Amino acid sequence: MEVRVLSHSLIVHIGEKVLDGGDITWDEARALTQIEKVDIPLLLAMANKVREKFAGNEVETCEIINARSGACPEDCKFCAQSAHHDAEVAVYPLVSEEEIVAAARRAEEEGAHRFCIVTSGRGMEGDGDFPAILRAIKRIKRETSLEMCCSLGFLEEEHVVALKETGITRYHHNLETGKSFFPRICTTHSCEERLATIKRVKIAGLQVCSGGIIGMGENWEQRLEMAFALRELDVDSVPINILNPIKGTPLENETRLHPLEILQTFAIFRLILPAKIIRYAGGREVNLGDFVPRGLLSGINGMLIGNYLTTRGRGAAEDLRMIRDLGLEPVGPARRN
Repeated sequence: MEVRVLSHSLIVHIGEKVLDGGDITWDEARALTQIEKVDIPLLLAMANKVREKFAGNEVETCEIINARSGACPEDCKFCAQSAHHDAEVAVYPLVSEEEIVAAARRAEEEGAHRFCIVTSGRGMEGDGDFPAILRAIKRIKRETSLEMCCSLGFLEEEHVVALKETGITRYHHNLETGKSFFPRICTTHSCEERLATIKRVKIAGLQVCSGGIIGMGENWEQRLEMAFALRELDVDSVPINILNPIKGTPLENETRLHPLEILQTFAIFRLILPAKIIRYAGGREVNLGDFVPRGLLSGINGMLIGNYLTTRGRGAAEDLRMIRDLGLEPVGPARRN
């Protein structure tokens, strides 16, 4: 039955249900997308309480390296690295092993808990760079205390096994958006192909980092579609990017989301995924401005710190200071279990 009550009492009712260990339903989540703006701060506070109960006060931090950039054959409309678009972006082959290891050492010194090697391109099948990536991971595992992640596109079973043997503990592969909206964002591969890689990673016993981008023109139902798919997949970490419209991409003129809608999205994702890592990712500074700290009191408990793939962030030191100023604790390499 569709939930019809749209008021502060609805927010409290659903929040208490989740705090008591219940699962939010589709209709309840949809109702939370229709609340009045004046009630959004109450929703954010409830999500923050859920985060504290189920995920604690630690914020998991991660830094990345864009180890191979541009010339991607896929046509994802949001991506500056696609060869189908005319965005001004650096294009270069896989950087050297020394550069990757040096970036990992810097990330450790700056206080990151995780380090992720990211490459442009479809995936690792037939990719001659894969052995070099494995060698770099092995060195980082030997020479730092960082937890390791990768984001290398589509993987076959042999790639997953090889990555696990090198010591990575988590693999990043976004759904990007809801299944019904996906064909409007990408035509060179399907949502089902992305799901196949995620399932291979889970079968191998690795953690999964998978989320997407909001603000690409999707409606609330399509945004919820992604959140509920992530719950069904039981992923471990959910990065939420906010579209930063880049000149030369098909979405360069997309209307930006209102900051309150962005925070509302974070909160609803927290209620759907109460115990997961929900991670601040790209686009937060340009879309939220002065509201950036508020995100960490709206259900967020993970952050990509430092810079992003093709745009700059505020810097790791400022990100970590913000976390502590809010009474939270960044998880750094010295705090590994």
